Amino acid sequence: MTTPPVHAPDEAAVPAARSADVPGADAGADAGERSSRGLLARAALLTAVLSVAGSVLGLARDQALARLFGAGRETDAFLVAWTVPEFAATLLIEDGLAFALVPMFSLALARRAQGTVPGDPVRALVAATLPRLTLAFAAAGALVVAAAPVLVRALAPGLPDHALAVDCTRLTATCVVSFGLAGYCSAALRAHRRFLAPAAIYCAYNTGIITAMFVLGGRWGVRAAAVGVAVGGLLMVAAQLPSLTGQLRHPDGRPDRRRLRFRFPVGFRFRFGFRRDEGAGASPRTSTATATDAPTPSAGTTAGTNAPDRGTAGQEAPAPRTTPRAADTPARPLALALLGTVLLFALCRQSQVLIERFLASGLPSGAISHLNYAQKVAQIPMTLSLMLCTVTFPVVARAVADGDTERARARVERDVALAAGLVLLGTATVVACAPQMVQLLFQRGAFTAADTAATAGVMRVYALGLLGQTVVGALARCYFSAGRANWYPLGAMAVGIAATAGAGAWAVGPWGVSGIAAANAAGITVTAALLVAGTGPRSVPVRVRRVLGDLARPVPVAVAAAVAGALVADRLAAPGVSPAVPLAAGAAAVVGVFAVLAPVLGVRGAVPAVESVRRSLRPVTRRLPHGRISLRIRFPLPRRLPPGARPRRPRKSRGSRRSR
Repeated sequence: MTTPPVHAPDEAAVPAARSADVPGADAGADAGERSSRGLLARAALLTAVLSVAGSVLGLARDQALARLFGAGRETDAFLVAWTVPEFAATLLIEDGLAFALVPMFSLALARRAQGTVPGDPVRALVAATLPRLTLAFAAAGALVVAAAPVLVRALAPGLPDHALAVDCTRLTATCVVSFGLAGYCSAALRAHRRFLAPAAIYCAYNTGIITAMFVLGGRWGVRAAAVGVAVGGLLMVAAQLPSLTGQLRHPDGRPDRRRLRFRFPVGFRFRFGFRRDEGAGASPRTSTATATDAPTPSAGTTAGTNAPDRGTAGQEAPAPRTTPRAADTPARPLALALLGTVLLFALCRQSQVLIERFLASGLPSGAISHLNYAQKVAQIPMTLSLMLCTVTFPVVARAVADGDTERARARVERDVALAAGLVLLGTATVVACAPQMVQLLFQRGAFTAADTAATAGVMRVYALGLLGQTVVGALARCYFSAGRANWYPLGAMAVGIAATAGAGAWAVGPWGVSGIAAANAAGITVTAALLVAGTGPRSVPVRVRRVLGDLARPVPVAVAAAVAGALVADRLAAPGVSPAVPLAAGAAAVVGVFAVLAPVLGVRGAVPAVESVRRSLRPVTRRLPHGRISLRIRFPLPRRLPPGARPRRPRKSRGSRRSR
């Protein structure tokens, strides 16, 4: 059973200014804003749910890896080869390629909506970029296969089993092609406001790896996990191809679901159905931008008039913009400078993993495994908090393409504040309950209690850099939202990497893996500070003081919640007690303290979140139905007769005569 995709509207297409001459314009603007936020929230919720499912399968994958192969030399060899899919996912799916392609597809959709370009700009973009990128992916994959021995020696010079790491690296090199195609499909679908298939790719990916490990693990050992990477990459592409081909085959979108009308001869009409979104637009040309986008201002207005746009409900044409729209500029091919800056930024960001594994390769066996497991669990809050930014990135790109910088700035500031609050809530939970998390997830089979203690200590140190990771992920999108090359994020990331390398080389001696994790947190925090300070002409011009205030207010709340959660979890932890009990109690304490203190200290988004929870806890009988069912019963009313006229007698039917 398939779930229909959630279509988030283009919030940037809703005008920022309304005319005071039109009655009800403010009410229509508020209604459109509420509808837009609601649909964006549903899309973010769907993406978060599927991302949680993918993360759960990722934890199951790590559990299977720890159970089958432990935390020894074979696992270290595979994790060195795991660097290839980690880099490929960051460069081609999550950050790099998406930063370049989403603005380009948003610009093509804006041109398609205006109808000023002959043909279909979206299909033309696909025809111009997909073949070339596919060849580039294939060439990069072949290069990784050929250079696998040199790559392994550079990544982990002190690795005991060099040959096994080379074999696993060559098997995982196939993901360069599959991840590249999957990232291309994800960027195109998100620009079309289709989030179901892109959010489900990691479920398919981890399913392939888990299946391969259990089926082939007894025969091929840890190489089975590398085979699973290749299989999972193919499943990622297969999960998105039907949706993408449907979008390219039907540029006008799917036909609207009409109301089903049943007419009965007894004098009333029964209607059942779901209304089309108000912002879908009436003209076929405007509906081609996205399935639920608000139409362009030229769809229903006449030049020189103040008449509202009849293609939308309660909306009118926007005021003249002060910023030229990117959609009005001539079409540009895939710029090598843009692609280069985006990929170099993502590569530089992911190189933190290379530094960690290079420094940990000289430590005792299992150090790389402890770093890997700690990082995977600790980054779950960051991944969930950035789901909102992933959903709204096409909205910001479309706003920049339309020249609506005010709406883009408001959207970025709101996303940064909400993401910071969510990630600090997750950080407090990780710090408070790290031993119970690791024990519950990994301590079985070859993963011992000593491994649990080491991994939990590293996880707590990693969590200190989660706020910086989230800020970097949120602000990097606004730097590349205009679809132009921008070298400032790369420079900021390079400074952070240099800080990570220097601090890690100094701290690995006295503190081991914990020193490496602390260096990671320090370096990414430096990059986040530089990105916040550099916003302005280089990106969406956010208000720096307001952003810093939104980032600082949740920090004391998170500290207090982490202390309370740790006290509760440590008090309930005992040798005979399941780790799930103190974990649940500690997490509940963290959430409770955070929910009480966040509104008091003015954390942005805390009050609306509490109100949403309170509304969700109301009795079911007070909730509104999701579908609209209208029942209209028409009764004949007596007509008003003119003076002096006599009422007509009703005619008797044949059936009444026969009955008599």
